[in-house]
Amino acid sequence: MTETALPKRRRWAGPLIALLLAAVVVLVGLLASSIMERRWEHQRPALVLKPLPEWEPDNARWGENYPFEYESYLATKQDTSTTLYGGSVPRDYLDEDPRLVILFAGYPFSVEYRQARGHYHAVEDVTGTKRTANPATVGTCMTCKSTDVPRLMAKLGVAEFYKTPFHELKQDIKHPIGCQDCHDPVSMNLRITRPALREAFQAQGKSIDQASHQEMRALVCGQCHVEYFFKDKTYLTFPWQQGMAVEQMLATYEGNGHVDFVHPVSKTPILKAQHPDYELWATGIHAYRGVTCADCHMPYRTEGALKYTNHHVQSPLLDIANSCAVCHRWSEEEVKARVEAIQGKVAALKLKVEDALVAAHFDVGAAAQAGADEAGLAEARRLVRQAQFRWDFIAANNGMGFHSPQESMRVLADGVDLAQQARLVCARLLAQKGISSPPRHPDVSTREKAWAVAQAFVQNQPIDLLGVAPPPAPASP
Repeated sequence: MTETALPKRRRWAGPLIALLLAAVVVLVGLLASSIMERRWEHQRPALVLKPLPEWEPDNARWGENYPFEYESYLATKQDTSTTLYGGSVPRDYLDEDPRLVILFAGYPFSVEYRQARGHYHAVEDVTGTKRTANPATVGTCMTCKSTDVPRLMAKLGVAEFYKTPFHELKQDIKHPIGCQDCHDPVSMNLRITRPALREAFQAQGKSIDQASHQEMRALVCGQCHVEYFFKDKTYLTFPWQQGMAVEQMLATYEGNGHVDFVHPVSKTPILKAQHPDYELWATGIHAYRGVTCADCHMPYRTEGALKYTNHHVQSPLLDIANSCAVCHRWSEEEVKARVEAIQGKVAALKLKVEDALVAAHFDVGAAAQAGADEAGLAEARRLVRQAQFRWDFIAANNGMGFHSPQESMRVLADGVDLAQQARLVCARLLAQKGISSPPRHPDVSTREKAWAVAQAFVQNQPIDLLGVAPPPAPASP
């Protein structure tokens, strides 16, 4: 190496150091800018909030203050998502499972039983369903469908709201489920806006105002995703007086004599379960660990420095990374496979209960046609009533039993047992009449065939369940 070569190389050192220093300065500047921007983002909501009225029903007005939450809420407009046992795609369960036509014979659910779409469609769906077409439908059926409801309850009074005819009340109902149903407009704290839940706590000697924030992340959902009945035909009431377990609810119903409809085939006084998601969840491992509805169905998200709750309420299986993977460190494929395996077992047992119940209704009807004594028929009907409510308690739930798999299987197993007990009672009643052959169950393998059979009994033209007379074929609903 010559003496003149060394200085030549050193000439590069200065510019290189200057370039590195410039790069460091730029990076530090960008970091500082990012920190300041995120601080500003974090503070910005408090600087631009617009005051909201106490009972503001328009979700778009809330969206002016909380654009990220509102934008995610608007995603509930989508009605194309599917999971193995749910989703938001419009479909009628009666097409997929004709047994339901028989189980709900004579009741509006045998006419139409559509899968619920997202919260955005709540008002549209409840006013458009055939189940509310009856002019006698009361305003109680609108209770959980709109942010207009708390305002109207405050204006009319709770009892009067319930009594108002549905088709009269719907003229004042415009906005679907949304912000005001769960949030205080001043503090944005979670709050209870539907009186039935508060009254249910009071009936148990509890105060819902003592609930923690995390508990409220389930309770605001529990305002509507619960079992309920209409006390005195209109007043929305939760049957929690003796507890939230299915047996305790049945004890409450047996005590007050509540009946939703009398089955036209078996003459059983039936209880129609609604959607007791909260009660079933309360018996599961997620509730035990303090994991709420919002944790799974409305997981947290971040935008810059902002952390917010995703208001696109949907199945966790459609957002596994943000919902399930927070706690369960498995691949998305494994999470989905595990969930669907659990749901599959519940679904299989659910169908077994349905088969047993459909047969039990026909067996009781056959025993009645044979002239069996009323005491024996009353016992068979009691067993069918108990069995069908247990089945419906799980069937009407969202999630195909996943909210509490062990409890779901226990309740369904009891349902099968009780339905088969009812059939044994009927077999003895028929034997007492000298009939040893089993009743002739009609073909209900399609929705159309099941409807024809059900309508024959509804119209007091019952099929001969002891013979072979074919059923008439009335028009489809």
